[in-house]
Amino acid sequence: MKPILLAQTDTTVGFLSQDAQRLQEIKKRDNSKPFLKVYANFKTLRRDIRIPIIHKHLVRYARKTTFIVKNQAFRYVDDPEHSRLIERYGWLYSTSANESGKDYDEVFCQSISDLIIEDHRGLSEKSASKIFRLTPTRLKQLR
Repeated sequence: MKPILLAQTDTTVGFLSQDAQRLQEIKKRDNSKPFLKVYANFKTLRRDIRIPIIHKHLVRYARKTTFIVKNQAFRYVDDPEHSRLIERYGWLYSTSANESGKDYDEVFCQSISDLIIEDHRGLSEKSASKIFRLTPTRLKQLR
């Protein structure tokens, strides 16, 4: 069984895991809604997802930005603290630390998590990432 981690991500406090099924159960989330995959290594990202050539530079150097290619949501993270955590696993599913449609509840999140990772930043809600849909010819901002 893959652990559920509670940690400060590059954007907000979140649950991280390689077990999408457990994350769906914890968040009481619709099964049809996929999770964001975060990568700390650009080579690993490129092995999993084919990024349109025109957008590779943008994806590599974007900060706090989520991209969607063919209904796969992903983010390349270069935040040093968050990257070190992800590197151990290669990639992780990431989602905000709350039940779907509810606010962050520290007691709930800590009771659900298998491992709590807190660094000098602590655990706090912050603004969500920007989201862009990438096609071979276009870029469309969704949030």
